Amino acid sequence: MNFDEDTYIQLIKYILAKCYNKPNLGKTVLCNIMYFIDFNYYEIYGTLLTKETYIKSKKGIKPKHFREVTQNLIEKKQLFLRREPYYNRVIHRYYLTIIPQVKFGENELKIINLSINRLMNHNATSISKYARKDPPFNMASLGEKIDCQHVFSRNKHYSVKKIKPQNK
Repeated sequence: MNFDEDTYIQLIKYILAKCYNKPNLGKTVLCNIMYFIDFNYYEIYGTLLTKETYIKSKKGIKPKHFREVTQNLIEKKQLFLRREPYYNRVIHRYYLTIIPQVKFGENELKIINLSINRLMNHNATSISKYARKDPPFNMASLGEKIDCQHVFSRNKHYSVKKIKPQNK
């Protein structure tokens, strides 16, 4: 499975555009939303949307390519990063410099929007706590790749099986 950088970039931009008015959308929330989109998509379609590798770390979910991709987008002036106060913490907040064109199909958007709508009101603490109880995250060891096959062990609080796939 090869990492799909174009889809990954489009997904970052789409989430940032959809959640532009959410003051809680820092790096941790963004990375967790991306994880859930990929793993929810896997649960329905049997493949990761972006084919990203997610690692279990002490701080939670760590997407393997996130730093590299966001740095490239910042260098190309498609994103900029600000460190902003958020209650008693500082969050790393990404902003778009242009409004992206949506390049996702109907089935992709269904999973993407469902995942965003479920998670966009979480802050870093609550979304990390929520992610730690997701079976794929839970079953991985620290420093290990999170195995997407474990989505099939999810309970009703995490599963998206009720979404019926249409023709892909």
